[in-house]
Amino acid sequence: MYMTIIVTGGAGFIGSNFVFYMLKKYSNYRIVCMDKLTYAGNLSTLESIMDNKNFRFVKADICDRSAVYKLFEEEKPDIVVNFAAESHVDRSIDNPQIFLQTNIIGTATLMDACRKHGIKRYHQVSTDEVYGDLPLERPDLFFTEKTPLHTSSPYSSSKAGADLLVLSYYRTYGLPVTVSRCSNNYGPYHFPEKLIPLTIVNALNDKPLPVYGKGLNVRDWLYVEDHCKAIDLIIHKGKVGEIYNIGGHNEMRNIDIVKIICKELNKPESLITYVTDRKGHDMRYAIDPTKIHSELGWFPETKFEQGIKKTIKWYLDNHQWWENIISGEYKSYYEKKFNIK
Repeated sequence: MYMTIIVTGGAGFIGSNFVFYMLKKYSNYRIVCMDKLTYAGNLSTLESIMDNKNFRFVKADICDRSAVYKLFEEEKPDIVVNFAAESHVDRSIDNPQIFLQTNIIGTATLMDACRKHGIKRYHQVSTDEVYGDLPLERPDLFFTEKTPLHTSSPYSSSKAGADLLVLSYYRTYGLPVTVSRCSNNYGPYHFPEKLIPLTIVNALNDKPLPVYGKGLNVRDWLYVEDHCKAIDLIIHKGKVGEIYNIGGHNEMRNIDIVKIICKELNKPESLITYVTDRKGHDMRYAIDPTKIHSELGWFPETKFEQGIKKTIKWYLDNHQWWENIISGEYKSYYEKKFNIK
């Protein structure tokens, strides 16, 4: 069966991994990547597939209604998967406005185009951060799809707002939508401002490894390919109008992750540098993925011990990719943010 899928934000971390996964799995699918190429969107990531006859890249902003409508008219997509989002909490604290614009207005623009062209499925990629956080002393508590939204940052608030908007388009207009909320992803092509790639890159360069507060914050880690497999299942078999939580069953403290990376790279823990904690920093995220297990048969396949080794190896094998990034605009942001040269 022939299918055209528009993937927004496909030059970013999770989006690019999804594009690679879909092109490899479905030889008869056309994948159209739409990306604004902000600081986190890297065209070099997609270099290996630019000549693929089933792939097209379009540089455009999801907030640009005329550009979005033009692309939909040209491609007449069957499915839209929206990864496009401003996603870094620290940046949302510094500048909330751009998060509201991209994450909410951009989502509305895409759904309006979907309504106009009668697509078969619109899928919104969201985050477990919309649920707020859980207390460290209650390891028995987990986020379910029915957990009330309780956001902590402008980023998570903008994602929660987008989720509500998506679900309202289902109820009001009958738009066939699904929403997924995932835990922290890690793996290849992760922009080096997030914890795992930042730690790997800095450790390789013998630079300080910044850790917020005491590093006791707990996150549930999901290997990015496992996430891609879950989204694939949702857009093909998920029930319209439903939310699916995607978790990795890999809860880890931030400080322990940093120490694991130091050990894997044979770097001293003396590189660890504790920095002032983030404003409104959530303590623990933990997802209960029972729904996607029972309804769609999805399970995370990658244990953290294997996933972190694969991720470190990728960064060791792809120096040029991340060296080009840290030599650019990101470098000045990082130095300003952590006051570390």
